[in-house]
Amino acid sequence: MVRILCTFLLALLTAGMLRAADPVPAAAPAAKSADPVARKQVVVIPIREQIAKPILYILRRGLKEAIEQKADLVVLDMKTPGGALDVTFEIMEALDKFPGQTITYVNTEAISAGAFISAITDEIYFTPDGIIGAAAPVLATGGEIDKSMKMKIVSYLKARVRAISEGKGYRGQVISAMIDEDYELKIGDTVIKAKGELLSLTASEASKTYGDPAQPLLAAGIAKDMTELLTAKFGADGFTVKSLEVTWSEQLAVWLNAISPILLGLGLLALFIEFKTPGFGIFGISGIILLTVVFLGNFVAGFSGHEPMLVFALGVLFVAIEIFFLPGTVVMALIGIMLMLGSLLWSMADIWPNEPLEFSGDLLLVPAQNLLLGLAFAVALFVIVARFLPKGWIWNRLAVGGAVQGSGVAPAVVQELQSLVGREGVAATSLFPSGQVEIDGRRLEARLEVGFAEAGSRVRVVRHTEFNLTVEVIKP
Repeated sequence: MVRILCTFLLALLTAGMLRAADPVPAAAPAAKSADPVARKQVVVIPIREQIAKPILYILRRGLKEAIEQKADLVVLDMKTPGGALDVTFEIMEALDKFPGQTITYVNTEAISAGAFISAITDEIYFTPDGIIGAAAPVLATGGEIDKSMKMKIVSYLKARVRAISEGKGYRGQVISAMIDEDYELKIGDTVIKAKGELLSLTASEASKTYGDPAQPLLAAGIAKDMTELLTAKFGADGFTVKSLEVTWSEQLAVWLNAISPILLGLGLLALFIEFKTPGFGIFGISGIILLTVVFLGNFVAGFSGHEPMLVFALGVLFVAIEIFFLPGTVVMALIGIMLMLGSLLWSMADIWPNEPLEFSGDLLLVPAQNLLLGLAFAVALFVIVARFLPKGWIWNRLAVGGAVQGSGVAPAVVQELQSLVGREGVAATSLFPSGQVEIDGRRLEARLEVGFAEAGSRVRVVRHTEFNLTVEVIKP
């Protein structure tokens, strides 16, 4: 068990190194300032390629880090042809939780879903060749949606855009014209988009001013690169930049989170078998690796930090104390199990740094479903193993622990165990404190009451319990 904890803590440290390495900081374009405290902290998050889960994961994680670090500005470096509408809404909701200023930098296109995401940010900047627009909903295959369904979706999207565009000039009208081909965009006597087509804008068109007083149609400005944009806002030495990048880990996390109940079930089952077998081996290592993968997958998805892993390790420690040092007290084991299950639930919950913790159904519904599915899978798999593989080596390693308890114990087995009390032998495996001893050429399951012993140590049987033999080390 000591080795289990050490291995789990090693995995935790490895996860910490991955966390430190995953967000890739860009070289700050600003020169050193005489007063670095006054420099604005800027976090740049890429919105590239198709809008899908990997984009959501890095954005959610980046926003939470920006909140924790009290960043002043988050910039979305955008070049996307669009993507999934459900993911787009999740991204918009996540952006709304950031208390600082947000900017979209259209570099070089914000099409369809990219236009929706741009609409929720405080300002929209363009590269000189930037394009935004064509935001009508379509099927994932690119085909047209049924007419009646399309009308419902367009109506909802327009209402959503109006709600997030209040007080932002012509933005609500412009995005509506990008969504609805039957919407006429007219400012004063100027018709910018007639009915029958979708609106798309170049950088210069988005920067053109209309009305009295004159204000730009959509763009807050045009900048050839990120450095020029930030210099115009904060001065040449008025900011520091941290950039994130979408890596293979985000794509991997999509698959890991999809099968997280299976990984949970396999990990919990492996740890249960490890607790019931002597020493420390493949089951303990496998269980730790599987649950570490679950924790890391949730971290990459932006759900949690590494705190749940620490709580899980604490739970394992409580269970170990119950099994090896205070058997029969039950309380320590219950506390440990509650900590372990609670940490798994915590790791899957979307908790934000700037919001009070409220245990609502929306927050815990999906995590609770995944955890229950994982537990059900573990129980079902154990039943299958017990039913169909009774003669396998796994079952044999569990046999001593299971045979000596309950009403089904054979009297001959009990009598044989009693006859071993007082006999001497050697530790066939290391006892930490459980393992195997060899007496008269036979290997038997045994445990020390306190401490541990290396393989080869002389031992004496002091009694048998309902689980196994209890031995003591014979001092030379």
